Amino acid sequence: MLRSKGYKVEVNLSENIPNQKQIIKLLKKKPYDAVITLLTDKIDAELFSEVPGVKMYANYATGYDNIDIEAAKASNIVITNAPATLSTLSVAEHTIALMCSLAKRIVEADNFVRQGKYKGWSPMNFIGTELSGKTLGIIGAGRIGEQTARFAKNLGLHIIYYDIKRNNTIEKECGAIYYNTVEEVLQKSDFVSLHVPLLSSTLHLINEERLAQMKPTSFLINTSRGKVVEEEALEQALKAEIIRGAALDVFEFEPKISKGLRKLPNVILTPHIASASEDARNEMAEIVANNIIDFLEGRTPRNIVNEK
Repeated sequence: MLRSKGYKVEVNLSENIPNQKQIIKLLKKKPYDAVITLLTDKIDAELFSEVPGVKMYANYATGYDNIDIEAAKASNIVITNAPATLSTLSVAEHTIALMCSLAKRIVEADNFVRQGKYKGWSPMNFIGTELSGKTLGIIGAGRIGEQTARFAKNLGLHIIYYDIKRNNTIEKECGAIYYNTVEEVLQKSDFVSLHVPLLSSTLHLINEERLAQMKPTSFLINTSRGKVVEEEALEQALKAEIIRGAALDVFEFEPKISKGLRKLPNVILTPHIASASEDARNEMAEIVANNIIDFLEGRTPRNIVNEK
């Protein structure tokens, strides 16, 4: 799309994630007008100062916690994101897949078979839990939380939720019940799914104290941002059976993952792939390209996140 408009496009083909110094070095090579960034790229005041020629950064992600938005405003730099509709569906589907895998102990059972331990049917092999009739607590009822509620309702789960503002759609469509605090949702849920952005207010939203509020039979699913969960506290809660299990697609120190978590049988770990469907990725790419085209042709980008 960009090349068809006559723009020269250069792509960093390295498989390695560049650190900030490497990003600065790359961007100093030529006078770039716009830059496409990934959620692994740190974009802040130092970068803006070192590479003042770039006036637009288009993040290839819905979230943009990798970018210092206030510093961008101060430097009069445009920031956009890529909130793809199909990405919302993909993340919600992945959330439900993790929930089902936890409930039915799919990963544990798969490993059991692969290790040659399956010797025949047994009535007590990998006893799981039912989904229908259980309660799903959603923390963060934005687009992804809302879609997750729809899917979960169709599986027969009761929906409760917490957000800084009420979501009338899931209350009407899913019979979702709103609670005023995170703690109330944690206490009443059989499954807890996190769908909040990473902000100062959501850093370690799930910590030792809040994990202790959950049922010992409950499960935690995180497909939002890794730092929303205090990983060490989660590891200890799983070891002590304070909660029954967890599924994580994101990690506090990504891509590093706690060795303790990797050894636990009651946790499922996927490598930040919740939105990784072909259709979703293509839609995100189109959104990013359109944001850049809008900017370079003098229009306000349709997904600007730091408009004054």
